Amino acid sequence: VQLQASGGGLVQAGGSLRLSCAASGSIFNINAMGWYRQAPGKQRELVAAITTGGSTNYADSVKGRFTISRDNGKNTVYLQMNSLKPEDTAVYYCNAYSVVGLLGMDYWGKGTLVTVSS
Repeated sequence: VQLQASGGGLVQAGGSLRLSCAASGSIFNINAMGWYRQAPGKQRELVAAITTGGSTNYADSVKGRFTISRDNGKNTVYLQMNSLKPEDTAVYYCNAYSVVGLLGMDYWGKGTLVTVSS
């Protein structure tokens, strides 16, 4: 599975950005996709995830502001980020979780930097 992320950038607090992540390769075994982020000096954390069935999960810090969605026809997952705060500044990573038999594997895209200025 290969993941190509895009959409990061610089935005003022209160603004919006949309991240995209296109999956290719062995996509049929993907169970879920999501976005993680890592701020300087902090551990990588889950931001939002969506299963193939459409169930979603969000970090408490982004609930009500971020929305994850997917376009199965384009094998693409989106993260719409509204009401951005300076604390949302981080490198955002696209993730895909794939299961083949009893083996689960995580795949990661290259990070995309989101910078929110105050």
